[in-house]
Amino acid sequence: MRCPFCSNEETQVKDSRPTEDGTAIRRRRYCPDCSGRFTTFERVQLRELMVLKKSGRRVPFDRDKLMRSIQVALRKRPVDPERVERMVSGIVRRLESLGESEIKSETVGKLVMEALKMLDDVAYVRFASVYKNFREAKDFEELLGELSGEDDNGETGDN
Repeated sequence: MRCPFCSNEETQVKDSRPTEDGTAIRRRRYCPDCSGRFTTFERVQLRELMVLKKSGRRVPFDRDKLMRSIQVALRKRPVDPERVERMVSGIVRRLESLGESEIKSETVGKLVMEALKMLDDVAYVRFASVYKNFREAKDFEELLGELSGEDDNGETGDN
């Protein structure tokens, strides 16, 4: 494993243990060149997933890309990184358990939207604005209305 600080290829594993949820192996590593310490995670991949984009292109599923897009939505939000990791692992498990080797990008987006809605409202709105390609303020208003439980008439569902 390459050192993220000095790019040395000869790093050493100092500790290995499973993560709390058991979906990965956490390894503490040390670089003898720069004395840097860092953590890596190894995950078992149940099947090779391909994502079918709206354009028709097929690309390999990339867990790191999924994590980055979620982290952008969660930027500066008070959410524990462990919860984010568990959320991403849950999404990946759900995708793998669909039994399909090819998954539509819309399916991935919907799973992320569901998970973010339960985790953080602001991140949910941020992600939705990109995922649903918002063009004007009205798009935000409609989503916020859904989030607060209003129907199309501006009335809450509690009446």
